[in-house]
Amino acid sequence: MKHVIALDVGGTGMKAALVGADGTLLYEARRATGRERGAEAVVESILAFAAELRAYGEEHFGESAVAAGVAVPGIVDAENGIAVYAANLGWRDVPMRRLLGERLGGVPVALGHDVRTGGLAEGRIGAGRGADRFLFVPLGTGIAGAIGIAGTIEAGAHGYAGEIGHIVVRPDGPDCGCGQRGCLETLASASAVTRAWAAASGDPEADAADCAKAVESGDPAALEVWRDAVDALAAGLVTALTLLDPRMLIIGGGLAEAGETLFTPLRAAVEERVTFQKLPHIVPAALGDTAGCLGAGLLAWDLLSTEVTA
Repeated sequence: MKHVIALDVGGTGMKAALVGADGTLLYEARRATGRERGAEAVVESILAFAAELRAYGEEHFGESAVAAGVAVPGIVDAENGIAVYAANLGWRDVPMRRLLGERLGGVPVALGHDVRTGGLAEGRIGAGRGADRFLFVPLGTGIAGAIGIAGTIEAGAHGYAGEIGHIVVRPDGPDCGCGQRGCLETLASASAVTRAWAAASGDPEADAADCAKAVESGDPAALEVWRDAVDALAAGLVTALTLLDPRMLIIGGGLAEAGETLFTPLRAAVEERVTFQKLPHIVPAALGDTAGCLGAGLLAWDLLSTEVTA
């Protein structure tokens, strides 16, 4: 059965699948990234995992994968197949496409940025299916974005498009790792809510999920933390929709798991801020943590179709 290898590499774990031509997940597997062993070991883990998937396909489906797609975090040069930089994995200028191609016997390999790849899947087969313009924003450790246009994801001239997490929404706010102050992700990411709630509750082990539960129970301190985060998020999203005019805002990541505890006040806060702008549909992501893997499969199939028509 014809299939491709799909890999989604995260800071702590890797998700992988063999994906059929119709998008069916034929096989799924997960592995630890093992970043504590260093950048070279992480790269070797990725290559070995891909080789395992290739062998599984040969054994169970009678043929090798015809292509592979891999989504990685950090700065990505998708055109040249290079994983340029990932702070949480410690690598620089890894020629991922070449290395994977060699390990997989010369099959074509597509490389993509993790959030943009997840956005591709959400747009084509997830919450954004049928939307000609959307913005996918996962709220996790940080905040990034994927700009969907007519079934593709806009990478920008230099591969940095969609970095909504570094829109400054509070100029006097917390320092950000990018060098600015008051970036959206310092105030409205899952990790930002975790920090704020741990401080407000006096429990260093408390996290964003705990804050959401406390909000649901009416805890005044939790309501204040949550309101601050939602207010900052709405400010960032209104800036983005002013620039991009999306038909849909798709919100994913860990914070979105709070459901209407997040979406009800967020929709209201965005609506309060718009003036001339058209209000987009604000919806939860549909694919959860499989979005990156599914998107990597789409990248691989897209690569094959491009080669056929070239």
